[in-house]
Amino acid sequence: MSALPGHSWDAAAYAQNAAFVPALGQAVLDLLAPRRGERILDLGCGDGVLTERLLDAGADVLGVDADGAMLAAARQRGLEVREGDGQSLGFKEEFDAVFSNAALHWMPDHEAVFAGVHEALKPGGRFVAECGGHGNIAAMRTALRAVMARRGVDAPETQNYATVGATVRRLEAAGFQVESCALICRPTALPGGMEDWFLTFRHGFLPPEDEDEIAAEASALLAPSLRDDEGNWTADYVRLRFKAIKA
Repeated sequence: MSALPGHSWDAAAYAQNAAFVPALGQAVLDLLAPRRGERILDLGCGDGVLTERLLDAGADVLGVDADGAMLAAARQRGLEVREGDGQSLGFKEEFDAVFSNAALHWMPDHEAVFAGVHEALKPGGRFVAECGGHGNIAAMRTALRAVMARRGVDAPETQNYATVGATVRRLEAAGFQVESCALICRPTALPGGMEDWFLTFRHGFLPPEDEDEIAAEASALLAPSLRDDEGNWTADYVRLRFKAIKA
Protein backbone atom coordinates (compact mmCIF):
# COMPACT_ATOMS: atom_id res chain seq x y z
CA MET A 1 0.00 0.00 0.00
CA SER A 2 2.55 2.48 -1.13
CA ALA A 3 2.16 6.20 -0.64
CA LEU A 4 2.53 9.14 -3.00
CA PRO A 5 3.99 12.55 -2.22
CA GLY A 6 1.30 14.38 -0.25
CA HIS A 7 -0.46 11.17 0.71
CA SER A 8 -0.05 9.41 4.02
CA TRP A 9 -1.71 6.49 5.74
CA ASP A 10 -3.18 6.32 9.21
CA ALA A 11 -2.60 2.65 10.01
CA ALA A 12 -5.30 2.51 12.69
CA ALA A 13 -7.89 4.18 10.44
CA TYR A 14 -6.93 1.85 7.60
CA ALA A 15 -7.39 -1.21 9.80
CA GLN A 16 -10.80 0.06 10.89
CA ASN A 17 -12.19 1.44 7.62
CA ALA A 18 -10.37 -0.55 4.94
CA ALA A 19 -10.41 -4.11 6.25
CA PHE A 20 -12.37 -5.04 3.12
CA VAL A 21 -9.20 -4.54 1.02
CA PRO A 22 -7.28 -7.60 2.29
CA ALA A 23 -10.54 -9.45 2.90
CA LEU A 24 -11.22 -9.31 -0.84
CA GLY A 25 -7.67 -10.33 -1.73
CA GLN A 26 -8.23 -14.10 -1.76
CA ALA A 27 -8.86 -14.25 -5.52
CA VAL A 28 -5.48 -12.78 -6.36
CA LEU A 29 -3.83 -15.01 -3.75
CA ASP A 30 -5.45 -17.98 -5.46
CA LEU A 31 -4.09 -16.77 -8.80
CA LEU A 32 -0.61 -16.58 -7.28
CA ALA A 33 -0.92 -20.05 -5.69
CA PRO A 34 2.09 -19.59 -3.38
CA ARG A 35 4.17 -22.70 -2.74
CA ARG A 36 6.14 -23.76 0.30
CA GLY A 37 9.74 -22.60 0.21
CA GLU A 38 9.28 -19.96 -2.48
CA ARG A 39 10.88 -16.55 -2.01
CA ILE A 40 8.09 -13.98 -2.62
CA LEU A 41 8.13 -10.19 -2.69
CA ASP A 42 4.92 -8.55 -1.46
CA LEU A 43 5.02 -5.22 -3.29
CA GLY A 44 3.03 -2.56 -1.45
CA CYS A 45 2.51 -4.83 1.55
CA GLY A 46 0.77 -2.22 3.70
CA ASP A 47 0.09 -3.44 7.22
CA GLY A 48 0.91 -7.02 6.27
CA VAL A 49 -2.46 -8.77 6.48
CA LEU A 50 -1.96 -10.58 3.17
CA THR A 51 1.78 -10.95 3.77
CA GLU A 52 0.86 -13.17 6.71
CA ARG A 53 -1.23 -15.37 4.41
CA LEU A 54 1.77 -15.86 2.14
CA LEU A 55 3.80 -16.90 5.18
CA ASP A 56 1.03 -19.26 6.25
CA ALA A 57 1.37 -20.94 2.83
CA GLY A 58 5.00 -21.71 3.68
CA ALA A 59 6.64 -19.03 1.54
CA ASP A 60 9.65 -16.94 2.52
CA VAL A 61 8.30 -13.40 2.19
CA LEU A 62 9.71 -9.89 2.09
CA GLY A 63 7.28 -6.98 2.20
CA VAL A 64 8.11 -3.61 0.66
CA ASP A 65 6.12 -0.42 1.15
CA ALA A 66 6.75 3.31 0.99
CA ASP A 67 4.68 4.29 4.02
CA GLY A 68 6.35 4.24 7.43
CA ALA A 69 3.17 3.95 9.47
CA MET A 70 2.00 0.90 7.54
CA LEU A 71 5.43 -0.70 7.79
CA ALA A 72 5.37 -0.18 11.56
CA ALA A 73 2.04 -2.01 11.70
CA ALA A 74 3.49 -4.85 9.60
CA ARG A 75 6.52 -5.12 11.88
CA GLN A 76 4.20 -5.44 14.86
CA ARG A 77 3.01 -8.66 13.18
CA GLY A 78 6.59 -9.90 13.18
CA LEU A 79 6.97 -9.61 9.41
CA GLU A 80 10.15 -8.99 7.43
CA VAL A 81 9.51 -5.67 5.68
CA ARG A 82 11.50 -2.74 4.42
CA GLU A 83 10.79 0.74 3.17
CA GLY A 84 11.07 1.17 -0.58
CA ASP A 85 9.60 2.72 -3.72
CA GLY A 86 8.03 0.22 -6.09
CA GLN A 87 9.14 2.42 -8.98
CA SER A 88 12.82 1.83 -8.12
CA LEU A 89 13.09 -1.61 -6.53
CA GLY A 90 16.75 -2.52 -7.09
CA PHE A 91 16.53 -6.33 -6.65
CA LYS A 92 18.35 -8.74 -8.96
CA GLU A 93 16.81 -12.18 -9.72
CA GLU A 94 16.01 -12.76 -6.05
CA PHE A 95 12.36 -13.83 -6.05
CA ASP A 96 10.31 -16.74 -7.39
CA ALA A 97 7.22 -14.51 -7.44
CA VAL A 98 6.17 -10.92 -6.92
CA PHE A 99 2.71 -10.37 -5.45
CA SER A 100 0.83 -7.09 -5.15
CA ASN A 101 -2.67 -6.25 -3.97
CA ALA A 102 -4.35 -2.82 -4.00
CA ALA A 103 -1.03 -1.03 -4.41
CA LEU A 104 0.07 -0.58 -8.03
CA HIS A 105 -2.36 2.27 -8.71
CA TRP A 106 -0.46 4.27 -6.06
CA MET A 107 2.69 3.94 -8.20
CA PRO A 108 2.06 6.14 -11.27
CA ASP A 109 5.07 4.99 -13.33
CA HIS A 110 3.98 1.47 -14.23
CA GLU A 111 6.77 1.13 -16.78
CA ALA A 112 9.34 1.59 -14.00
CA VAL A 113 7.46 -0.76 -11.66
CA PHE A 114 7.24 -3.54 -14.24
CA ALA A 115 10.89 -3.18 -15.23
CA GLY A 116 11.95 -3.41 -11.59
CA VAL A 117 9.74 -6.42 -10.94
CA HIS A 118 11.14 -8.18 -14.02
CA GLU A 119 14.67 -7.55 -12.75
CA ALA A 120 13.73 -8.80 -9.27
CA LEU A 121 12.33 -12.12 -10.52
CA LYS A 122 14.28 -15.27 -11.22
CA PRO A 123 13.92 -16.63 -14.77
CA GLY A 124 10.43 -18.05 -15.15
CA GLY A 125 9.21 -16.17 -12.07
CA ARG A 126 5.65 -14.91 -11.96
CA PHE A 127 4.16 -11.48 -11.29
CA VAL A 128 0.62 -11.58 -9.94
CA ALA A 129 -1.23 -8.42 -8.98
CA GLU A 130 -4.56 -6.75 -8.47
CA CYS A 131 -5.09 -3.01 -8.24
CA GLY A 132 -7.51 -0.29 -9.20
CA GLY A 133 -8.21 -0.36 -12.94
CA HIS A 134 -9.67 1.95 -15.55
CA GLY A 135 -13.00 3.30 -14.31
CA ASN A 136 -12.21 2.61 -10.66
CA ILE A 137 -14.18 4.83 -8.23
CA ALA A 138 -15.19 7.01 -11.20
CA ALA A 139 -18.22 8.52 -9.46
CA MET A 140 -16.30 9.07 -6.23
CA ARG A 141 -13.44 10.82 -8.03
CA THR A 142 -15.88 13.00 -9.95
CA ALA A 143 -17.67 14.07 -6.77
CA LEU A 144 -14.40 14.89 -5.04
CA ARG A 145 -13.17 16.88 -8.05
CA ALA A 146 -16.41 18.88 -8.07
CA VAL A 147 -16.15 19.76 -4.39
CA MET A 148 -12.47 20.64 -4.63
CA ALA A 149 -13.04 22.79 -7.74
CA ARG A 150 -15.81 24.69 -5.97
CA ARG A 151 -13.31 25.47 -3.23
CA GLY A 152 -10.57 26.42 -5.67
CA VAL A 153 -8.34 23.50 -4.64
CA ASP A 154 -6.65 21.02 -6.99
CA ALA A 155 -8.12 17.52 -6.70
CA PRO A 156 -5.83 14.55 -5.90
CA GLU A 157 -5.58 12.79 -9.27
CA THR A 158 -2.21 11.08 -9.11
CA GLN A 159 -3.24 7.42 -9.11
CA ASN A 160 -2.78 5.29 -12.23
CA TYR A 161 -5.96 3.35 -12.99
CA ALA A 162 -4.75 1.60 -16.13
CA THR A 163 -6.60 -0.18 -18.93
CA VAL A 164 -6.04 -3.80 -19.88
CA GLY A 165 -4.47 -2.80 -23.19
CA ALA A 166 -1.97 -0.40 -21.63
CA THR A 167 -1.06 -2.90 -18.92
CA VAL A 168 -0.44 -5.73 -21.38
CA ARG A 169 1.73 -3.46 -23.55
CA ARG A 170 3.76 -2.31 -20.54
CA LEU A 171 4.24 -5.83 -19.20
CA GLU A 172 5.34 -7.15 -22.58
CA ALA A 173 7.71 -4.21 -23.08
CA ALA A 174 9.30 -5.08 -19.71
CA GLY A 175 9.91 -8.65 -20.89
CA PHE A 176 6.89 -10.50 -19.50
CA GLN A 177 4.63 -13.07 -21.12
CA VAL A 178 1.10 -12.16 -20.03
CA GLU A 179 -1.03 -15.17 -19.07
CA SER A 180 -4.11 -13.21 -18.04
CA CYS A 181 -5.19 -9.60 -17.60
CA ALA A 182 -8.74 -8.39 -17.00
CA LEU A 183 -10.85 -5.62 -15.53
CA ILE A 184 -13.30 -6.80 -12.89
CA CYS A 185 -16.25 -4.65 -11.83
CA ARG A 186 -16.58 -5.16 -8.09
CA PRO A 187 -19.06 -2.94 -6.26
CA THR A 188 -17.72 -2.95 -2.71
CA ALA A 189 -19.64 -2.36 0.50
CA LEU A 190 -18.20 0.34 2.75
CA PRO A 191 -19.10 -0.58 6.33
CA GLY A 192 -17.69 2.72 7.63
CA GLY A 193 -19.52 4.84 5.08
CA MET A 194 -18.35 7.17 2.34
CA GLU A 195 -16.98 9.96 4.54
CA ASP A 196 -14.67 7.54 6.32
CA TRP A 197 -13.49 6.24 2.94
CA PHE A 198 -12.47 9.74 1.84
CA LEU A 199 -10.77 10.46 5.16
CA THR A 200 -8.87 7.17 5.00
CA PHE A 201 -7.93 6.89 1.32
CA ARG A 202 -7.40 10.59 0.62
CA HIS A 203 -5.75 11.45 3.93
CA GLY A 204 -2.92 13.90 3.30
CA PHE A 205 -4.28 14.93 -0.11
CA LEU A 206 -7.10 16.99 1.34
CA PRO A 207 -6.46 20.30 3.13
CA PRO A 208 -6.39 19.21 6.79
CA GLU A 209 -8.42 22.18 7.98
CA ASP A 210 -11.23 21.36 5.53
CA GLU A 211 -11.02 17.60 5.04
CA ASP A 212 -14.09 16.77 7.15
CA GLU A 213 -16.23 19.28 5.26
CA ILE A 214 -14.89 18.15 1.88
CA ALA A 215 -15.59 14.49 2.71
CA ALA A 216 -19.12 15.36 3.83
CA GLU A 217 -19.87 17.44 0.72
CA ALA A 218 -18.55 14.81 -1.67
CA SER A 219 -20.53 12.12 0.14
CA ALA A 220 -23.71 14.18 -0.15
CA LEU A 221 -23.23 14.36 -3.92
CA LEU A 222 -22.81 10.59 -4.08
CA ALA A 223 -25.70 9.62 -1.83
CA PRO A 224 -28.35 9.35 -4.58
CA SER A 225 -26.26 6.84 -6.55
CA LEU A 226 -24.07 4.99 -4.03
CA ARG A 227 -26.19 4.88 -0.84
CA ASP A 228 -29.22 2.63 -0.60
CA ASP A 229 -32.50 3.28 1.21
CA GLU A 230 -31.14 1.72 4.38
CA GLY A 231 -28.10 3.98 4.46
CA ASN A 232 -25.57 1.41 3.21
CA TRP A 233 -22.77 2.70 1.00
CA THR A 234 -21.20 0.92 -1.98
CA ALA A 235 -17.99 2.03 -3.70
CA ASP A 236 -17.84 1.77 -7.51
CA TYR A 237 -14.66 -0.29 -7.57
CA VAL A 238 -13.14 -1.67 -10.77
CA ARG A 239 -10.11 -3.93 -10.29
CA LEU A 240 -7.32 -4.79 -12.70
CA ARG A 241 -5.99 -8.32 -12.14
CA PHE A 242 -3.16 -9.98 -14.04
CA LYS A 243 -0.63 -12.77 -14.08
CA ALA A 244 2.60 -12.49 -16.05
CA ILE A 245 5.69 -14.68 -16.36
CA LYS A 246 9.26 -13.50 -16.74
CA ALA A 247 10.24 -14.66 -20.21
